[in-house]
Amino acid sequence: MTTSSPTPSILRQIPAGVWVLGFVSMLMDISSEMIHSLLPLFMVGALGASAFAVGLIEGLAESTALIVKLFSGALSDYLGRRKGLAVFGYALGALTKPLFAIAPVIGVVLGARLLDRVGKGVRGAPRDAMVADLTPPQIRGAAFGLRQSLDTVGAILGPLLAVALMLLWANDYRKVFWVAVIPGLLAVALLWFGLREPEAHGALKRVHPIRRENLARLSGRYWWVVGVGAVFTLARFSEAFLVLRARQGGVPVALVPLVMVAMNLIYAASAYPFGKLSDRVSHRALLALGLVTLIGADLVLAYTDSWTAVLAGVALWGVHMGITQGLLATMVADTAPPDLRGTAYGFFSLVSGLAMLTASVLAGLLWDRLGAPFTFRAGALFCVLALAGLAWQPRAHSPS
Repeated sequence: MTTSSPTPSILRQIPAGVWVLGFVSMLMDISSEMIHSLLPLFMVGALGASAFAVGLIEGLAESTALIVKLFSGALSDYLGRRKGLAVFGYALGALTKPLFAIAPVIGVVLGARLLDRVGKGVRGAPRDAMVADLTPPQIRGAAFGLRQSLDTVGAILGPLLAVALMLLWANDYRKVFWVAVIPGLLAVALLWFGLREPEAHGALKRVHPIRRENLARLSGRYWWVVGVGAVFTLARFSEAFLVLRARQGGVPVALVPLVMVAMNLIYAASAYPFGKLSDRVSHRALLALGLVTLIGADLVLAYTDSWTAVLAGVALWGVHMGITQGLLATMVADTAPPDLRGTAYGFFSLVSGLAMLTASVLAGLLWDRLGAPFTFRAGALFCVLALAGLAWQPRAHSPS
């Protein structure tokens, strides 16, 4: 049945399981962003860490999550089941939140971040593979965009709650971190009770996913997507540096999380429309648009730290995320065999994780040695290199 309004029609076609996964992501992001929107300031202000230490911890944490996805994705392919791994990953993330509240030194924060990101890594590839398993190819971009939008709604609500509680409790970081435990536990409960494993996926015959003969089934088109994702990650270092840049501009500590609210509001608003658009237009054109947008964000953030300029740069950063993140996930699904999707997301994340570690450590070093403007100029340079790489993309990546 067709209707005169395509947007409601597409939303109705998206399976209920994708909506559940989106709301689970939203709850966990509320939990995580209540902490992460304050964590750079907590590390620098309360625990005395340097910008290099922040970059190192964030780089190690995010790269750990991406690297762990390799093993969880391959394991989900081997077992033929994905939900159990996703539940374990969300549970581990929820149970690490109290460690931030009790951390007396930077080493405990590092341990908590690593465990939290291990949980993210365990759940990430199986969750993305479930979205692909549940969704027909013709609306896959819209499904990934929807899940990403709901995830990002949580990344908006989390910092807003953090701001409200910081104002209420006179900048008491630790009390805010304790409250963050609640939505994390709710996410685990919703996933456990609200989602059934896709039957078609569980019925497929599975083989050892990382044998040479199976890895050979991952095409050159897939590995091109992996390479593009790595260069994108080099160009887009940790958002912790957006928080530090806002603080340089004189934003009060309690209001700094609003920077992440602004970014994620734009991200949430743009992820679904651009995801739906990716089902109909050239992937190369959208990737190029995302890179040009990130160059604009980097240049704005490089040349001034005024409050209005930081907001403009952060908004452009959010548009870039909305354009590219769901698109790259869709491209992985489109170029990998269905029975190797978990492994495909895992390898994509492994390479991106190494790039994230490199980018965040480099950003921290440049920040400490040469200043914040040079850090963002370097990000713009990596974007230019990525644009050059897009010129080599096979046109087969564009939807037919």
